[in-house]
Amino acid sequence: MVLSVLAALAEPTRLGAMRLLADGSEHCVCELMQKAGATQSRMSRHMQVLRQAGLVLDRRDAQWVRYRRNPDMAPEIAAVVEAVLAAAAQPEREVA
Repeated sequence: MVLSVLAALAEPTRLGAMRLLADGSEHCVCELMQKAGATQSRMSRHMQVLRQAGLVLDRRDAQWVRYRRNPDMAPEIAAVVEAVLAAAAQPEREVA
């Protein structure tokens, strides 16, 4: 389970989507597309990976799909997600 979560978060577009969803509110795929600079089909594929990993939930609202972070993640998975998001927010250091 942890490996599928890490694999899902390893892709920059998906990691960026999770950063946007970290505020706890719902975001439509159109907003995620715009902020990620992705096409609708590409963003939908990325969100499907996050959904399959159990990280997000989706809800259809007319023609839009709205996503939010899964509030029922297992505590150890939520801790992994938080650690990855925190690490991603840090500036990269050069390896000597």
